[in-house]
Amino acid sequence: MTVSVTLAIIIITCLVSIPGFSSQKMIDDLIFYPPAIAQRNQWYRFFTCGFIHADWLHLLFNMYAFYGFGLTIELTLAEVFGGTGRVLFIILYITALFFCLLPTYIEHKNDHYYRSLGASGAVSAIVFAYMLLNPIDKIGLIFIPIQIPAFILGPIYLIVTSILSRKGGSHINHSAHLWGAIYGLVFIIAAFYFLNGINLPAYFISQVQSYISSL
Repeated sequence: MTVSVTLAIIIITCLVSIPGFSSQKMIDDLIFYPPAIAQRNQWYRFFTCGFIHADWLHLLFNMYAFYGFGLTIELTLAEVFGGTGRVLFIILYITALFFCLLPTYIEHKNDHYYRSLGASGAVSAIVFAYMLLNPIDKIGLIFIPIQIPAFILGPIYLIVTSILSRKGGSHINHSAHLWGAIYGLVFIIAAFYFLNGINLPAYFISQVQSYISSL
């Protein structure tokens, strides 16, 4: 039986994150710490920080969301692009770890008090790739028993996250969530257009129009 890429990433993330709960040295070695990148060229931190988490709740929330949306995206890419699809899925996830943190790096590269960890930015990229491909699917938020069509929930999420990112003063890296989401959209649009000639924005609009006209 072939293990899905989604499940493999979850397993690897858990295998790295769980020992980190009890090892501060491990966290210090892998966490996103901008000055270490700027001054010591430790660029690997852009990627390794996505495989460590603050606690069980942080890890479970990210991996739950990733599994729920990631498996569908992985299968969709495999159907559209064949064997290349799963490679694209890996590239999307790994590069999202970097690009979601690039604005954070630029802002905090000399901030010796700033640190960030977790896969939230890359997970946001996967979630928004899903929303673009499935705009009328209704998505529910944990603790909120209301399901909202993706094409409505997506913009709301981006607006709220953008406001929270500008506001600051939180231990949550909202900037990574915001730029991860944007990167996921850009990546999936470019992949479908340049590799298969599919215009995803046009598909998205047609799906939304059909949904609205059916109300």
